[in-house]
This record gives sequence, C-alpha cells and structure tokens, in this order.
Amino acid sequence: MVTPAAERKAVAHLVEKHGMSERRACKAIGCCRMTIRYQSTRPDDTVLRERMRTIARERRRFGYTLADRRLLAITERRRLHVMLKREGLAVNHKKLFRLYREEKLSVRRRGGRKRAIGTRAPMFGPLRPNERWSLNFVSDQFTDGP
Repeated sequence: MVTPAAERKAVAHLVEKHGMSERRACKAIGCCRMTIRYQSTRPDDTVLRERMRTIARERRRFGYTLADRRLLAITERRRLHVMLKREGLAVNHKKLFRLYREEKLSVRRRGGRKRAIGTRAPMFGPLRPNERWSLNFVSDQFTDGP
C-alpha cells in the first residue's frame, strides 16, 4: 500500500523530470488527482504541543501507554487530558493521543520488584544432635485446651 504522500512525490517527480502533465502522471501511476491536489486544513497545534511537552516533563507519570489506548473509551479520561481541559485547552482525547505519539512522549514505567542476584547458598543439614531447633506452630496447643 502506497501512502498519499508517496503518490504526491511520484507525481511531482514525473511532472518535473519527465515533463508530463499532472493528469497524465496520475494516470500512469494509477492514483486519483484529488489525492495529489489535497491540502490539509488541520489547525496549528503548537501551543497545545508545547503545553503537553511541559506537563509530560514535570509529571512523568501523566500521559498515555499502549494499554491506555485500548481502554481509552472504557476508562475515565487520563490525567493529562484533564489537566489540559482545566487550563482551557479543550481537545478531543483521540487527538491528544495522536499528538502525544507524534511528540514521541511516553509514560515513565515504575521500577519492578528487586530480585536477588545470583544463586543462594543451600542450607546445610545439622551435623550434630541439638544443632537445629524448630517449632511447628500449626499443631501447637495450650495445656488447658485449644
């Protein structure tokens, strides 16, 4: 599958280097002329992106993970979205997630449980009588009853 951006590049190459018309270049590649002429009308999100980056730097646990993306519709809104909404930057949670990915931000993972390094030395058995004492609390009872 070829992306629209790649199709635009290919048509531009054919028009510039080979002197073809746009119509003929589109027919040769097999793409729609509307794809080549399309211009995005997305608004400029620099303020939102900058604020999102500063919040992500200040509070590293705020944001989205891949698991959040799957559960986004089910669970409550994420903290980053709520903070931006409180500041007056009203944005759709899906758009916020897309911008978050484009900025290559990620939630800092919490450290896992510390595990012992290496192997433990085995416990040797007693060599003499009365060297090790143990008490079984499961079957322990008082003298006057349970």
